[in-house]
Amino acid sequence: MSALRPLPPQPSDWPWPTRDWPRAEVDSRVDQNALDALLDRAFGPRPDQNLDRTHAVVIIHRGACVVERYGPDVGPQDPCASWSMAKSITNALVGILVRQGRLDVTRSVGVREWPSEDPRSRITIDQMLRMVDGLRFREAEHLGDGSVRYYDENESDVIPMLFGEGRDDVAAFASTLPYVAEPETRWNYNSGASNLLARCVSEVIGGGAEGMRAFMTSELFGPLGMRSAHPTFDAAGNFVGSAYCACSALDFARFGYLFLRDGVWEDRRILPEGWVDYCRTPSAASNGLYGAHFWTIPGSLGLFSCQGAFGQRIVISPGLDLVVVRVGHTAAEKVGHVVTFVKEVVDAFRPTAA
Repeated sequence: MSALRPLPPQPSDWPWPTRDWPRAEVDSRVDQNALDALLDRAFGPRPDQNLDRTHAVVIIHRGACVVERYGPDVGPQDPCASWSMAKSITNALVGILVRQGRLDVTRSVGVREWPSEDPRSRITIDQMLRMVDGLRFREAEHLGDGSVRYYDENESDVIPMLFGEGRDDVAAFASTLPYVAEPETRWNYNSGASNLLARCVSEVIGGGAEGMRAFMTSELFGPLGMRSAHPTFDAAGNFVGSAYCACSALDFARFGYLFLRDGVWEDRRILPEGWVDYCRTPSAASNGLYGAHFWTIPGSLGLFSCQGAFGQRIVISPGLDLVVVRVGHTAAEKVGHVVTFVKEVVDAFRPTAA
């Protein structure tokens, strides 16, 4: 495995975007023609039908917002669906508790439905974050071009969890997932694990849904200025940490910027030292594609990302000091076109790489 690309240094003379993003022109060394053509594909008078609907694109370069574009139905303050980008927010909540000394990722997740003699009771927080937990979860097949084939209702676990019998208590539903492999022996995308982790965080915090909301606001959303963040809770009081934390595109950019800046915001450490490197280090079982509730993208720029259904993306590039946010609604069979679109946006900034 290649060494991680070092994270960029913290800004010393540039304001943090807690209230407003600093604005700047696109750097002269960026391929402006390529960038303009890409934005026209998403927002021009004849948008690319392969992208379906792009709601917003926000690009943060060297700490400043250099691109902010919106479709006809979304504005700067409007929350957009996160879908599975919420998993990375769940990761941050775990990280905050680790920094506070209230949680250890090497410990068992502590799922109350699993007695001590149940082999699932040995699964650790770390193994769930890296999705090498050994549980069965049937959600989607990730195809080579970046598109996704979701399993149909008869073979899916995510559909009943979010929309069917499990929707009122997503963590209880996830606790029924069978043990099918020894942890660490295979990688399997598992939204159920994210909901069990979210409940684990809530149990450490205490106070049910209101306690969790207050913690998210005081420890994450508030310090970053993510004023639009809207986490969803189920009827049992669980934060649905696998799928539901709507934010504006600018606030998704704030979240990505926290990870670009090594978990530090202004003069405050939000995430523990080394946490971001932990998140962006791929597990061997994932064939280099997944870290700890973050996707990893092989290559010289050290890209890692939050990804959600319908083409939601926060792509973080330490090599270019860059965050790219794309939110929209793209059919699963077309998501490969979103993957290519975001890659080409990043490539337009490559001339500025050191």
